[in-house]
Amino acid sequence: MKDIKEDKSLFKVRHSLSHLLATAVLETYPKAKLGIGPVIENGFYYDFDLSADVHGRNAEKRGQADTRGLSDADLPQLEKRMRELVKQHLAFEKKPVTYVQAKKMFKDAPYKLELIEELHKKKAPLSIYETSLKISPREKKIIFVDLCSGPHIKNTKEIPPEGFKLMSIAGAYWKGSEKNKMLTRIYGVAFADQKTLDAYITQQEEAERRDHRKLGKELDLFVFSDIVGKGLPLLTPKGTVIRKELEKFVLEEETKRGYQHVVTPPLAKVDLYKQSGHYPYYKDTMYPVMKVDDEELILRPMTCPHHFTLYNSRPHSYKELPVRYAEISPQFRYEKSGELSGLTRVRMFCLADAHIICAKDQAEQEIKDVLDLIDYANNIFGLKKGVDYRYRLSLGNRADTKKYYKDDKAWAHAEGVLRKVLKDIKAPFFEAKDEAAFYGPKIDIQMKKVNGQEETAFTVQYDFVMPKRFHLTYIDADGKEKEPVVIHRSSIGAFERIMAFLIEHYAGAFPAWLAPVQAVIIPIADRHKAYAQKLAGTLHQKGVRVELSGDSETLGKRIREAELKKVPYILVVGDKEMEAGTVNIRQRHMKETKTISLEHFEKNLLEEIADKRIIPSSI
Repeated sequence: MKDIKEDKSLFKVRHSLSHLLATAVLETYPKAKLGIGPVIENGFYYDFDLSADVHGRNAEKRGQADTRGLSDADLPQLEKRMRELVKQHLAFEKKPVTYVQAKKMFKDAPYKLELIEELHKKKAPLSIYETSLKISPREKKIIFVDLCSGPHIKNTKEIPPEGFKLMSIAGAYWKGSEKNKMLTRIYGVAFADQKTLDAYITQQEEAERRDHRKLGKELDLFVFSDIVGKGLPLLTPKGTVIRKELEKFVLEEETKRGYQHVVTPPLAKVDLYKQSGHYPYYKDTMYPVMKVDDEELILRPMTCPHHFTLYNSRPHSYKELPVRYAEISPQFRYEKSGELSGLTRVRMFCLADAHIICAKDQAEQEIKDVLDLIDYANNIFGLKKGVDYRYRLSLGNRADTKKYYKDDKAWAHAEGVLRKVLKDIKAPFFEAKDEAAFYGPKIDIQMKKVNGQEETAFTVQYDFVMPKRFHLTYIDADGKEKEPVVIHRSSIGAFERIMAFLIEHYAGAFPAWLAPVQAVIIPIADRHKAYAQKLAGTLHQKGVRVELSGDSETLGKRIREAELKKVPYILVVGDKEMEAGTVNIRQRHMKETKTISLEHFEKNLLEEIADKRIIPSSI
């Protein structure tokens, strides 16, 4: 996925469109206060404060103030005006300004004044961009001025006329802080041509159809409750089936690969996180301290300090290394209300966590084994490396000693190990500066979502700091005490997040091994109920998650209901099936039905579940 600044010409087009958007909004709301209008992935946005009474063109005709807020219904008209502005071949010109000039120019723009003060304190240069209409060879009309460093196109002739579209309106806190005022944000997208734009819009429509929040409600997988709290999902019985199947898969596979599973408390004394160094770095995303008796406790935002304490509970020999502690670990992090999103951003999550404590010369192979586990798990889910996910080598900034631990030699070695591993296994990866953890570099697994965006799902981290802070040691072959290194890793990330990703990836149509209900049996009439119940009992005893459909609706409606629930197999039984001891199978996504024996269906389904097949059996 390209960085938003990688395509310089498209970056300039998007940035210029944000100014045209502001121009169009100000024509209707001349008293609106401008926030910022940056380029983002695939497009741009601009923030507006519309809280003051504003007299739009239509309102002036009525002789009254127009205090309404913008809505999605206003976007077509704003977009139409932007296209009109594009056709006027407007010019963009950058001009440097002094601090005094800037304050005078934006005296009625409080958000711009705030930015001017910040830039002045940093001794950063100030500049404006004028958008103007050429009236004659020597005369121009300035129609918009913004505090901006650019870059922009020279003229709107460079904007593909059918390559942009306004998409949505949302609320956004000024500077992303809930302490600040909520502004109105208008999002737009822009591409090199209409074909690319149309493809993007189609992709977004598909992403909306697959949205895990929408499907989660339709398929009865999870709910949220105001009385429980924001960002705290409640999994229904069906949602819990998916979660438990994922847990079982992780536990079994990790055990095969030499991990020892442990259980540690979901809270600890604040002293533990002060020792690890997490408290100063993550304090703003941790929950408040609880005073209990004479102790100060806090909900844990990560598990590593617990595992280090467990390791230190007794001496270790080099013969025991690597020690691989794994845990299905509840963790708690404060996410701002505006950043909460379904299961992807929650305030409590459960991580398939692990910490590998090993000798320095074992680290490279351990990291390769971790990536092999990740590739294996993703393959089970039907995710393709290089298509659905790739790796990001996240590097530190050795000059930033406030954010990163100071040890240039250790940083160079650790980054070299991770880079070598990625090259050795021929992994699709890219490098990103200043994205490391404070205690070492990491490999981030970047998942591509249905909407085309990339998101970090989980990480593999090389840690050379925690062994020092927790005095982790082992006795080497020479009888001397040595310091190990630590590999932090997750096999499939947070269960909430991977569930959200898989719901969207499968569009709610889970493979049989993950499906909350694997088969539905539908008796055609009352006389077929006993036979249907017998079939359900047989399958249930074999471990199949089976439901018996009621008889309150017509056969067609009951079949349709099972299809809407995305059940992998629908078994219809009537006179013929009851007499022959068979079932009529309707396989999800298949038009044809087949009549086979229950034994044949059972055998194939159990094999499909055991093998965790993505592609259903040929029944």
